[in-house]
Amino acid sequence: MAKIKIKQVRSSINRPKDQKRTIEALGFKKLNQVIEKEATPQVLGMVKKVSHLVEVID
Repeated sequence: MAKIKIKQVRSSINRPKDQKRTIEALGFKKLNQVIEKEATPQVLGMVKKVSHLVEVID
């Protein structure tokens, strides 16, 4: 399966609890952190849910 790189570009402070939990579930600990994940439907759904906080890097 393909891999995608995701970067957190906005803070999760003052966001709903479900969005904070999604950011944590993706593995983010700091702002501007880049992580690499498998492009499964579950991960893509999480990225879509917090798309205003993260950026997909090619």
